[in-house]
Amino acid sequence: MLFANFKEYMLVTKAIILFSAFSFVFFGISCLFSNFMVLEFKRYDLEKFRVLVGFLQLIGAVGLLLGIFHKNWAILASLGLAILMVFGFMVRIKIKDPFLLALPSLFYAIINLILFVILIRFEND
Repeated sequence: MLFANFKEYMLVTKAIILFSAFSFVFFGISCLFSNFMVLEFKRYDLEKFRVLVGFLQLIGAVGLLLGIFHKNWAILASLGLAILMVFGFMVRIKIKDPFLLALPSLFYAIINLILFVILIRFEND
């Protein structure tokens, strides 16, 4: 059994949701307004997608936060963010970034995939 009781499940799930949501608020704002991110997206040769990625990150963060009250939002947002971060990881690999630079995208892909699985597994709770 993954969790000892329902209270433990709720605590762990909310902690992951809050961690990921606040991370993506930061990432989304950074993506939209940071000069560093403008240069990074040029380096990725994806500059036309920077604003879209920033908005998707912010929408995902909002979806996770709404998911604290309505689980379906968190299910959808965690899956979307996991997919977005898998693509981010693939871009880093494609442009031959060192693994340490690619690691954050892989970490967030895994965190959101774990969140998605937990939420689906305990969907009726």
